[in-house]
Amino acid sequence: MVARRKVAVVGVALSDCGRVDDATPYALHAQAARRALADAGLDRSLVDGFASAGLGTLAPVEVAEYLGLRPTWVDSTSVGGSAWEVMAAHAADAIAAGHARVVLLAYGSTARADVKAGRRTGTLSFGTRGPLQFEAPYGHTLIAKYAMAARRHMIEYGTTIEQLAEVAVQARANAALNPEAMFRAPVTLDEVASGPMIADPFTKLHCCVRSDGGAAVLLAAEEYVPDCRTAPVWVLGSGEHISHSAMSEWPDFTVSPAAVSGRLAFDRAGVRPSEIDFAEIYDAFTYMTLVTLEDLGFCAKGEGGAFVEKGRLRVEGGELPVNTDGGGLSAQHPGMRGLFLLVEAVRQLRGECGDRQVRRADGSLPQLTVASGTGGWFCSSGTVVLGAG
Repeated sequence: MVARRKVAVVGVALSDCGRVDDATPYALHAQAARRALADAGLDRSLVDGFASAGLGTLAPVEVAEYLGLRPTWVDSTSVGGSAWEVMAAHAADAIAAGHARVVLLAYGSTARADVKAGRRTGTLSFGTRGPLQFEAPYGHTLIAKYAMAARRHMIEYGTTIEQLAEVAVQARANAALNPEAMFRAPVTLDEVASGPMIADPFTKLHCCVRSDGGAAVLLAAEEYVPDCRTAPVWVLGSGEHISHSAMSEWPDFTVSPAAVSGRLAFDRAGVRPSEIDFAEIYDAFTYMTLVTLEDLGFCAKGEGGAFVEKGRLRVEGGELPVNTDGGGLSAQHPGMRGLFLLVEAVRQLRGECGDRQVRRADGSLPQLTVASGTGGWFCSSGTVVLGAG
């Protein structure tokens, strides 16, 4: 039996993000990929695996061609925003088994610029085929589905709109420390509450920003780590889970698929939630952060509201800093944002985050983190536990 190799993240990068009116999604893929390779200090010729989703008729074939890659291992698992954690898990397994040596994950989107230029509308439609045909006539939007789930949690556990708003307030406090965040001005609970209603109970600031941007992550087998210019961040464990497509098939609106993917990731990594120094959690809406914290085991089911209202999510003074770059609520959200979670997680573990750098109580750098992505309307989840080199 061949011994499984250890796998590390050796390079991460973002493309230009926020407001990018003069680039194509392909260009943002390429910019992020070049920067990630430069970050790692590895030659492009070593990349024999490629994973991407969300762009092109034959994703990721078109993107690989644009990047000049001819991979012998490929993945295009498309499960929404969690695709990147799922593909990172697949890549780590492939490398560990010897099916690839260096795998590049890349993403790029001009979601904001496309709306501004009239190339698409602001309404995201998934069509009316398959199970969606039974919901589409009732006018469900993606935002409305998340709002329904949030309202169920409020009814069942007494979670308040103020507690949900705390997630937005604390995300903005973290973004204020990030010079690359799209929105950095502090917001208050009153400002969140008084914004325009999008889908009850969500006002505008309960919802993610719309931005342009790309990201890339490079994973490599352990034998390549000495050749890299960066400290390795090891993939310790991962899990994935799909829950439902039709809302009528979701057994419990107050339980996300992270309840399964998180348990698997922690079990496989051999660590407990209490050992995690900070967390990067998909936050297209405030409720996503709150319920994922519960489902990952940072607090009991139904206690997410009380957990977040005490400032625990802040980089400065928080017990469990969450979305340290400001998250999708404030930093950037160009669509399928899961890859950005991994970039920020790695940068934090390497101690590269400046004013927003997380530190342990003794002043040392963090050693363990979890990145948990969510796709669709709580349809899928991918969770990855990472450890410092």
